[in-house]
Amino acid sequence: MIRVLLCIVVGVLAVSPKVKADIKVTIAYLSVWKDVPPTLSNLDPVPIDQGLRGAELGLQDNATTGGFLGHNYELLRFDVQEGDDLTAIAEEALQAADFIVVNAPHDALLLVSDLDAASSKLFFNAGAADTVLRSDECRRHVLHTLPSRRMLADALAQYAVKKRWTDWALIVGSHEDDIAFANALEASAKKFKVRIRERKTWNFDADMRRSASAEVPLFTRELPEHDLLVVADEANDFARYIMFNTWLPRPLAGSEGVIPAAWHRAVEQHGAAQLQNRFRELAARPMRAIDWAAWVAVRSIGEAVTRTNKVDVESVSTFLFSDAFELAGFKGRKLSFRQWNGQLRQPVPLAHPGAVVALAPLEGFLHQFNELDTLGIDEPENRCNP
Repeated sequence: MIRVLLCIVVGVLAVSPKVKADIKVTIAYLSVWKDVPPTLSNLDPVPIDQGLRGAELGLQDNATTGGFLGHNYELLRFDVQEGDDLTAIAEEALQAADFIVVNAPHDALLLVSDLDAASSKLFFNAGAADTVLRSDECRRHVLHTLPSRRMLADALAQYAVKKRWTDWALIVGSHEDDIAFANALEASAKKFKVRIRERKTWNFDADMRRSASAEVPLFTRELPEHDLLVVADEANDFARYIMFNTWLPRPLAGSEGVIPAAWHRAVEQHGAAQLQNRFRELAARPMRAIDWAAWVAVRSIGEAVTRTNKVDVESVSTFLFSDAFELAGFKGRKLSFRQWNGQLRQPVPLAHPGAVVALAPLEGFLHQFNELDTLGIDEPENRCNP
């Protein structure tokens, strides 16, 4: 009997590609140049292929499953450099594919998703962490695989409460993204009843590589008593020079120290080491947060096509928003999309350079439906009305 069943299974796998080989899935990867401010250190340059390599790995994974079913996947690359016509290139991508993975700043993502031809497409935001994109400026046809800044801040707040570090001092950079992250941290502090004793702007223009040991103690000496020093420095400019130079010996978190992130090279549990190794073999570098978000976007498309055996936008979108969709993302929990704003539910690792110290949501932070919804904008506070 067992031999008969095995023969049947092998037979189905052998003929199914021939039966369904007419299904072709075309995915466009649209990358928009970002204005990255200069930083003091060149130790951690942003890879020019950030995001793209994650999408390519996702395509490889889709092809592995699709090979048994006769599903063929294609990834088309569209790059928008400084000075290029964003609208023209975006329209080319919209003509070429129904599924668009976007690595772009907030404004560029909205411009592209609001084009006339975009309403019938499905977008995956893998590059913009702005919370407002999941709230007042949301779009029904835009899903978000990158966690919002609010999700990251909530993860850090949960960890701090668990450690009983409930008095914070907050240092904020001068760039727009730094301020946005600081605002998210303040919202999370209010949500989890953490007190921010002082918010102070980093306004030094000196070379911290030479003067950090002299300047940072003076700068932090004026801060009130605190349990945790939190830094908002998304530009990765000055935070590295604060550690071990503060006036008071306090743990550091935010953009340095314990960092909440969509992905981190220290994530190894739940099969993640295998994903890390495959990515490193492909890209010759560690996987970054935007790489992971692009990989998840492409894998979400593949999972929907596999389960529905359909490739039209309506069928894929309906499945992704349904309770039937679950995706393994190497974070120990099944991932799914929130119906109210298109955000991907996901655990958030909290890590320092060498190891993961926690995975939010942490034990004790309960939710009536899904504990992952303790991170970010929950349905009762939703302002998404696309």
